[in-house]
Formats: sequence, structure tokens, C-alpha cells
Amino acid sequence: MSYQLELRHLHYFSILAEELHFKKAADRLYISQPGLSKQIKHLEDTLGILLLERTNRKVKLTPAGEYLAKELKLVIQHLDTTLDHTKLIHSGLKGNLKIGYIGSAMQNIIPELLKHISERYPEIRFDLTEMNNNTQIEELLHHKIDLGFVRVDRVPRPLKTQPVFEDTFSVVLPKNHPVTQENFTDLTIFKDEKFILFESSYSQFYYEKVMQLFHDAGFNPQVSHHTIHAGSIYRLVENGFGISIVPTTLQLGYNMEVKFIELKDIVQRTTLAAVWNDENRNPVMENVQKIINEMGI
Repeated sequence: MSYQLELRHLHYFSILAEELHFKKAADRLYISQPGLSKQIKHLEDTLGILLLERTNRKVKLTPAGEYLAKELKLVIQHLDTTLDHTKLIHSGLKGNLKIGYIGSAMQNIIPELLKHISERYPEIRFDLTEMNNNTQIEELLHHKIDLGFVRVDRVPRPLKTQPVFEDTFSVVLPKNHPVTQENFTDLTIFKDEKFILFESSYSQFYYEKVMQLFHDAGFNPQVSHHTIHAGSIYRLVENGFGISIVPTTLQLGYNMEVKFIELKDIVQRTTLAAVWNDENRNPVMENVQKIINEMGI
């Protein structure tokens, strides 16, 4: 079916759907209110459906209008991204990669990845933002980032994952704590300690893995505090509020009065995975995925 529509008709409707007010929408579009009404009427007549319910006081979207507004938001976002990449290619930058990550990924995986990408594709630039697992998943589903690094057991379609690093766990203690790597026997030595753990919202999968460590050791931990930042955990441990368990790589990049005992003999491991949207249209992602696959465990 062929529709006699232009991009401006869809743009006008998208703005009106946001404002739900003809005058406000017209002002944003720098056109007259009668002109906007005429364009919206043309859109409805062409489609043969009613998109808006109009009264003297307000504008309300019909169910069809709500659907079109929602889908247009994604289409326009895709178009904006396409045009941005077109400009980047024209200017010689070749592409832009938006990356989300949890803190531990910055310790070794992301620097290594960026190094590999830059060596092969020196004209790709990067935007990096630290965010928790759930936020990354949402941002990927809405095409707001291209690539994420998470600790989760499963992701919704159309997201794809690739494990990139398997890490051991380590106990975090104040530096003056009597237990050391040399005299450590097993986790039961800490059964009377208070623990500071990552929030389950940080990653339910990761949280359950940590709780499995305690279950296997035969005791339930006394949890005194939850947080989502490693720096906050270390500061609390440093000041005697408890001890913690973290991925071993998280000991890198911090200089606090804490020490780490790696749980080398415990079978549980925590896996860091790269994740991306399989419907991502960023032209650089195909090459980036190849590099990630080469790095995979």
C-alpha cells in the first residue's frame, strides 16, 4: 500500500503526541496552529484512521495514535542515529561506540577491548558510562547504548551475550584483621562477622552466586549494609563496619586500608559478559563483535 506521506507529517504528529496541545506543538515546530491542524488532518485522511480525539480543551491520542507515537519515537531515534553515523563517516571518524559497563569491567576488560579496537579501527571514538546491570539492559533495548558489560545469567531478546572474563571471588577485610591469606581455611572462619554486600538490584544473578558461597559454607551471613559501589564497600570495611566478598579484579584501582583473600579453592566463579542488541544498526558493531568473540573465554 502506498501512502502519500512525507517525513514532516510524521514529525509533526510526533511532536503533537508529546505536547497533546496544538498551540504548544505548533510553537515548537515554528508553524501556525491552523497549518499544523491541516497537516495532521492530511495524515489521518491518508491513513484512513483517527489518530486524535479533539475537544475544545484538550487533545487525546486514540489507541492507534498511541501506537503510532510510540513506534515513531523509535523510528526517529534510529533515523537520528543513522544520520549521526553518516556525518561521522563523512568527517573521517568512521563511527561512534556508546558503551555501558559495571565498575569491575573497567579494571582490565574495557581497556583491553578499546586497545584492540583502536589498533584496528583508529577512527572509532568511544562514549563510556558506568551503570548497573539493569540500566544497561534497558539502554540496550532502547538503542541508547551499543555495548554493555554485565554480570547477569540471562538477557531478553533481541539481546546477545558473549562471556569475556571469568573471575574468582575475594574476601575484603580491614588491613589489621587477624585472618590472612596464609592462615585462611574456609569461609566458616567468618561466620560471626558482619558482611557488606552488593545490592541484589546490582545483579540478582551475582547476588545469588555470592549467597551460594555462604550456603555451601553452611551458614547465613549477617548482612549489615548493602550498596552498589565497590568504593563504598571498601570504605565501610576500612572503618570497621564489616567485611565483604567481591570479584577479585575489583581490588585493582583502589588504595584503601583493606586487604583481599582470594577464594581460589571455591568452585564458584563470576562471569563478566559483553552484551549488545542484535538489532543494533551501528555500522561499527559488526567489527567490534568480531573482536569481542576473539577475546571471549
